[in-house]
Amino acid sequence: MTQATKSVSRRRLFAGASTLGAIAATASLLPSIESPVPSTPAVREMPAKGGGYTLSEHVKRYYKSALV
Repeated sequence: MTQATKSVSRRRLFAGASTLGAIAATASLLPSIESPVPSTPAVREMPAKGGGYTLSEHVKRYYKSALV
């Protein structure tokens, strides 16, 4: 074996080892990734006697923007 052949072999060894290390690190992270569960807003029941108006944050922002 010549010196050039040993050098190429060593380079391939280190390249292969680093590739396997990167694959192992990626594979170890994949099972821990979870898809986020979308949150659903709470549905309120309408009052029995009517009067379903509620002062929500959206309404408060509207009143604040409508002030002159």
